[in-house]
Amino acid sequence: MKKLLITGALGLTASIVSAQKQPNIVYIFTDQHTANALSCTGNPDVKTPNIDRLAQNGIRFTNAYCACPLSTPSRAAMFTGVTPGKLKQLVNGSSIPQEYMGKGLGNLIQAAGYECAYSGKWHIPESDIPDSIHGFKKLYGHNDYGLSESCIDFLKQKHDKPFFLVAAYDNPHNICEYARSQNLPFAEITEPNIEDCPNLPANFAIAPYDADVIRQEQENNYKGYPVTRYTPDDWRRYRNAYYRLVENVDSEIGKLLDALDQLKLSENTLIIFTSDHGDGVGAHHWNQKSALYEEVTNIPLIVKLPKNKNAGKITHQLINNGIDLLPTLCEFANADIPDYCLGKSFKPIVEKISDTPIHDYVVCETQFDNSTTKGWMVRTRNYKYIVYDKGKYREQLYDMNNDRGEMINLAVEEKYKNILDQHRKLLNEWHENNNVPKLKNATPKIK
Repeated sequence: MKKLLITGALGLTASIVSAQKQPNIVYIFTDQHTANALSCTGNPDVKTPNIDRLAQNGIRFTNAYCACPLSTPSRAAMFTGVTPGKLKQLVNGSSIPQEYMGKGLGNLIQAAGYECAYSGKWHIPESDIPDSIHGFKKLYGHNDYGLSESCIDFLKQKHDKPFFLVAAYDNPHNICEYARSQNLPFAEITEPNIEDCPNLPANFAIAPYDADVIRQEQENNYKGYPVTRYTPDDWRRYRNAYYRLVENVDSEIGKLLDALDQLKLSENTLIIFTSDHGDGVGAHHWNQKSALYEEVTNIPLIVKLPKNKNAGKITHQLINNGIDLLPTLCEFANADIPDYCLGKSFKPIVEKISDTPIHDYVVCETQFDNSTTKGWMVRTRNYKYIVYDKGKYREQLYDMNNDRGEMINLAVEEKYKNILDQHRKLLNEWHENNNVPKLKNATPKIK
């Protein structure tokens, strides 16, 4: 893996590789897809045979987290390798800073000799990706209808170089329109009888000592969270709609995977599947994103290696799919990795199924949609620490081995003070290492 100090034009310093030696790369990602909304994770309420097929032929991560649980910041991190706080890009509609323009993931892999193409939702901040600026040829705009077909047409073309294809689907993001009782842009759902809807999750209740700022945000932004008056039956219908949207996008992904097989491209193609962030899916009475709940921050990540190496493996390594994606794909493509990239390649993990961690902890940061409220999450091997910048009980500490549903806030117990302080220090360390402004009160008083 090469680390490059970029001082001039990107293409002048990057190495060119032959099509025969380098794998093709297909990067598939959905929008607002929580990690356990897959049947391969044991979820009985959803059927995802196509993504399951990827898991059967690849390596599935259980502890992958987004860089920020909001579309534009998360996507910006993916394509720059820089955390949203350092990019000063924590809200939707924000642009990649000029200093990183022309130096992103597509530019880097294009300079390494790849043909790069992008189909689907961009949202950094344009809905459709601008053609060529980011190193990608635009195949298709923000529309799940026809997206897979546009990718298949690209795959059928003659390729003199290895290719890097991005397929960025919108769904299950249509759950936002569903919650607002609007028409769904890219799916159709037939609502069943309530008896046929999924039951409520085990962590449906709002936990004692949960951060009260979350409820304030819910009350203050009805457009984003039109669920404050939901009945249990309403939430069951919501969960049904969400899982049907997941199944819808799984079918679209299946078309692309079938084409790769039929065109005999799978053998030498690296496929990575993930999402930009999750959705509350009713846990703690939460829909949408922004809050640092596990359903919102923990996202699916599956890597299928060429020749299905290490097929069916599962790893519990901590990953930040935002900043870690760029160095991983650059290493696979033998592309230069810029010195400002803050992530680490997980190529060694998937190739060797190593237990040696690439991260001792990962951080997810947030700014609530249409709000100034900020928060940070530190996930270590055994615990998850959360702190928001205001409100009562703004610190949480959860045991991820015994309480993944986040119902018992250990931060209010004196016997966990040392563990709490350790995580506070890790967050301070992260702020310093990444040049992100610190929380004003790094060790807030528990109220």
